[in-house]
Amino acid sequence: MLHARIAARAFNTPLLVEPSKAIAFLSGLGPRILGRRVEMVDGGDTADGTTALPVRASLLAGGLADSYRQHGNAPYPIVDGIAVIEIAGVLIHRGGWIGQSSGQTSYEGIAAQIEAAASDPSVRGIALEIDSFGGEVAGVFDLADRIRAIRGAKPVWAFVAEHAFSAGYALASQADRILLPRTGALGSIGVVVLHADLSGQLDQDGVRVTLIHSGQHKVDGNPYQPLPEGVHQDIQREIDVLRFLFAETVAAGRSGKISQEAAMATEAATYRGADAVAAGLADEVTDLARGFAAFR
Repeated sequence: MLHARIAARAFNTPLLVEPSKAIAFLSGLGPRILGRRVEMVDGGDTADGTTALPVRASLLAGGLADSYRQHGNAPYPIVDGIAVIEIAGVLIHRGGWIGQSSGQTSYEGIAAQIEAAASDPSVRGIALEIDSFGGEVAGVFDLADRIRAIRGAKPVWAFVAEHAFSAGYALASQADRILLPRTGALGSIGVVVLHADLSGQLDQDGVRVTLIHSGQHKVDGNPYQPLPEGVHQDIQREIDVLRFLFAETVAAGRSGKISQEAAMATEAATYRGADAVAAGLADEVTDLARGFAAFR
């Protein structure tokens, strides 16, 4: 059942994720989910699989969050009036949300923390500590809008430690200011859809799957046949629209720093350190501890 849930979230659905991590996912978990070695088509070289991110202490709040003054049951550490909200690992629409023990963070949980910090009179600013290669499209743009709206009441700074790609950058771009270290990287303003074609393996195994359906498009993108050209074009149109929305969201968050046209022109490239600042995707390259001290 776990593999089925992973497959449902990974395949045939638009993702805001850095492509190399999508390839690593397919290479590492693909055989366990699909029952066979995964071969990439028009997707570049494969990479070794990776494991879930380990639980780690916040770089900004440190490893002794309990020593900081907490306000009631605040779901985040507060440092000198700054709420530190971690956005790490794979980003999903709904689910577990504190820490990285599951390797994922949900938009639902991030939103709950941000709303709590926004309404907490003891919080005078919000620090987003981001280290993510991206995740699901569902829910990300609504959360981005909420972060941008909160900026009018309390300052929001994003600290990239070390990655803010795709969905991670969609959220970072809504902060008043984005800081990253020299080795930090961000961007990947694009969308990807993964499709698994199991038809060849099924033929080898002597298995034939018959899909009995009502509605011409009911089984579009199913894994039991090669992807038809018409369906491929439909998916392409969908993700092109989502990429346009992504660039529009970035431009709204970074008004006056990068336009929607410039965000589109990045062609989903990633930028490291000073190059990110030069491209208008970030504001400052600095040691994050020093940057957080300046924010405080």
